[in-house]
Amino acid sequence: MKILKSIFDNNREWADKISKEQPDFFDQLSKQQNPEYLWIGCSDSRVPANEIINLPPGEVFVHRNIANVVVHTDLNCLSVIQYAVEVLKVKHIIVCGHYDCGGVTAAMEKKQHGLIDNWLRHIRDVYRFHAKELDGIEDFEKRKDRLCELNVVEQVENICNTTIVKNAWQSNQLLSVHGWIFHLKDGLLQDLDVTTSSLP
Repeated sequence: MKILKSIFDNNREWADKISKEQPDFFDQLSKQQNPEYLWIGCSDSRVPANEIINLPPGEVFVHRNIANVVVHTDLNCLSVIQYAVEVLKVKHIIVCGHYDCGGVTAAMEKKQHGLIDNWLRHIRDVYRFHAKELDGIEDFEKRKDRLCELNVVEQVENICNTTIVKNAWQSNQLLSVHGWIFHLKDGLLQDLDVTTSSLP
């Protein structure tokens, strides 16, 4: 008996459907990877990169972690950025957070969550940087939404300060870094207007 048979059935149905609609799709897909976009998003199962922006496989290079965090000690994330920028030559890096983020919520709680608290420390730092503004928002849900936004802005800045992106800009490589947020309630993206395209 095949374990998780329904997943394999779904996969076959998906592959069959694409093959009928575009007979050469998988042949072409197997020969190249030329995405213009690197998506750095949250691991939340409700925020699937390709589906949100309605692009097929091969069009978006994706890295996801809890609360879409980018820090200089995360070699996994930095390796993804380096490969995307230096090898794939993506033109856009998109940090996409989302409202009602569980990681952001946990970071705001005054209790321990275990190992993940080490990761959430980065989000708590974002809160600390903006404590005056955030503490002035009485409604918890609105304060949480604002921290979700500020977290994206902080991660955009972190990406712009990597040696990978700085070197790309110094060599005149076309590369923009964007900060977006996703609304779970209506499925729409919002540009946080923090796009950076070159060294300051």
